[in-house]
This record gives sequence, structure tokens and C-alpha cells, in this order.
Amino acid sequence: MTDRKHKSGFVNIIGNPNVGKSTLMNQLVGERISIITSKAQTTRHRILGIVNTEDMQIVYSDTPGVLQPNYKLQKSMLNYSESALGDADVLLYVTDTVEKTDKNQEFLLRVQKAKCPVLLLINKIDLIDQATLETLVEQWHNLLPDAEIIPLSASNKFNIEPIKQRVIALLPDSPPYFEKDALTDRPARFFVTEIIREKILLYYQKEVPYATEVIVESFVESEDKIHIKAVIIVERDTQKGIIIGHQGQALKKVGTMARKDMEVFFEKKIFLEMFVKVEKDWRNRDNMLRAFGYQID
Repeated sequence: MTDRKHKSGFVNIIGNPNVGKSTLMNQLVGERISIITSKAQTTRHRILGIVNTEDMQIVYSDTPGVLQPNYKLQKSMLNYSESALGDADVLLYVTDTVEKTDKNQEFLLRVQKAKCPVLLLINKIDLIDQATLETLVEQWHNLLPDAEIIPLSASNKFNIEPIKQRVIALLPDSPPYFEKDALTDRPARFFVTEIIREKILLYYQKEVPYATEVIVESFVESEDKIHIKAVIIVERDTQKGIIIGHQGQALKKVGTMARKDMEVFFEKKIFLEMFVKVEKDWRNRDNMLRAFGYQID
């Protein structure tokens, strides 16, 4: 009996903010790897989600939405998106039925020049009728004639399976890049920070969530529980007051929401302590961004 060939590859998910990249990533991986909110800039890092079978390893990569950077943090986020163009075996370019086809043309030109197969995924098709979808498909076909177009609804899990099958068909023969039991390249602490940040994005308004970063000061795990100390970093004293809230009620609410999600994620009892600290203008400070794990030129 001959050995079956092993397939492996990097499948990078790219696109503009708020088109559903993180929802798609979680559906494809089958686990909640990326945090999801309706706000732009929810994803700040490049996050890998790894799917393993006996003869295959798919390394999905969720990236920040492509935007014109206004400060150094956003420049780092754009670096993640641009690097995803260069090291993909398959590109999943995600758009939706809301955004215009001419949005961010400079990045689209780079997608047109991609050397690997491109699947153009039109998300949120549950929001439009068939005739509108056909027009949209035609417009995208003119822009990316070499791309294979697949309409989908990530939130409704519509057409997820055909995308998986096309990805598998396009994977090159290769040994695995990661251990076969790996789900992601990120440590447990990273998911603590992401879960807290998701709750901040959901609970607070305006600029406050975007001026926020989370670091884990301690993560002590035993057989049935995890003790976590986390610090929420903000840029101004006024933001610190908003995060904490009257008599600490806002921070307590966010902590409760985050703890419940962590208990599902880690399948253990979580004891969570959170503090708030001011670091002036951290989004433009190279040393702070490096400390928080961002790539800086």
C-alpha cells in the first residue's frame, strides 16, 4: 500500500474592515480563534488557525482590515495585511454586498498581481437579491478576472463547505508546518487579551476602545482553574475613568463578560483581576508597540 501524499499550505484571509473576515476564519477553523465585533479595527494582529487531518494541514491566517494608517499602531496592522499577500499558498479576498468594488484600489492592484490562486468571497449575500448579486459578481470578475468567485454568508454558514473543499483542492503537497495537535501559533495569554479587548469594544463607545490595549501580568494555571491578572492600558486619565466607571461598575461588568467567555474557551474556572493604567500616546510609541507584540519597521 503506497503512502498518501501530505498537503499543507498557508491560506491567508484579507480584505477591508468589517466584511466578515474573522467570522469566516472561525467557521473555517471550527473554533473561535478570532474575536468579532461590528466595529472596524477589531482584529489588530495576524492570527493563525490550524486545521489538521491525517494527510493535510491548513494554516488559515486572519489579518487586520486594510486601512490608511493614521498612527503607528495602524501602520503595524497594515504590515500584517501586506505580508499576507506575499506568503500565501491560497488567498481568500473577502468583500461583501455593502462595500463598493472601487474601495481601496491600491491594495486591490496588489491582489491582482498575486502569484497564488485567489478565491474572491462575496460575504453577506443574505442581504441582497439574486439579480443584485449577479451584477456584483460581474463587477468583481472584471476587476479580478483570474479569481474564482464564491458568494457566501459567513454568519449563516452558507457556502462554507464549498470554500473548504476548494481550499483543500488548491493546497500544495507539503509536510506539516506545525505540530499536528496545534490549533494556533498564539499562546494562551494572547486569547485572554483578545477576549478582554472584545468586551471593551462591545461595551464602550467612541474612541475609548481604540485607545485601549490589554496585557496579561500573570497567568497561573492549575488542574481545574486559572488565576489571571490583566492590565488595561489607555492613553489618557479621562479614558481610565470611563473604563473603570462609577464605583468601578463598568470595569466589573467587562470583567464578568470576559471571565464567562474565558471559562468556555479554556474549559476551566477563571479568577480574573483587572487593573487600568495610563500610558500616554502608546499607539505612536515604538517601544510600547513592540512590548505589546506588534511588528514595527
